[in-house]
Amino acid sequence: MIPIKSDSEIEKMRAACRIAAEVLAELKPHVQEGANTFEIDQIAKSLLMEKGAKSACYQYQVGSRRFPSYTCISVNDEVVHGIGRVDRIIQNGDIVVLDVVVSYKGYIGDNAYTVSVGKLSQEKEELLKVTEESLYRGIEQARVGSRVGDISHAIQKYVESHGFSIVRDFVGHGVGVSMHEEPQIPNFGRKKTGPRLKPGMTLAIEPMVNLGRPEVKILDDGWTVVTRDRKASAHFEHTVLVTDGDPEVLTVAAVGSKISKLKK
Repeated sequence: MIPIKSDSEIEKMRAACRIAAEVLAELKPHVQEGANTFEIDQIAKSLLMEKGAKSACYQYQVGSRRFPSYTCISVNDEVVHGIGRVDRIIQNGDIVVLDVVVSYKGYIGDNAYTVSVGKLSQEKEELLKVTEESLYRGIEQARVGSRVGDISHAIQKYVESHGFSIVRDFVGHGVGVSMHEEPQIPNFGRKKTGPRLKPGMTLAIEPMVNLGRPEVKILDDGWTVVTRDRKASAHFEHTVLVTDGDPEVLTVAAVGSKISKLKK
């Protein structure tokens, strides 16, 4: 069953998502050449504490493993779930994914952004541009009466038309009282397939796009996902509310941002 949020639950989601967006925005300027990913993660920890929120990532458990960082920070060929490390030094030309997932008063806000550092190669510039635009192509489909496959297809069609590949091992998802709720939202698929969207659904839409081939693997730390061909990957994400009208992007600092307003 896909949870449908009540009006009061939606307000709580808005609050959690607003904090997630604020932390992400305040974290971006710290992604600079010479910084290490551990210190960036510790800054995120402090920002969360200042706002009275918690990291939904920290100590997140899968089997016997617990995630050791407060955010996921993934550099270049790291797709998702990168762990903050003192020896992971950011360099000119890197792309760095900041994935901030907040728990606030029992509800989750989830968003991600790929930050460019210094001068990027032309192919990395294009990768970021296409991945971010594909996110909004997907969000545009998050409307009453549409199906999950409409979101998936819109993302896949745009990404592949530009010569990039979609990660297939990890997908978007519903979000609310839990970080991962139904439905799963692949970034590939056919139109008019999957569950039908209804008002009150809250969805984490998150294209993960590779410069090279789509295959990935998990490193020995048990968490960090990298591209098998070790080419760069980008990741953008918003938490979105399905409404009776335009989709509402919840992970923004301003309240009530419809997709039509956000893109202007």
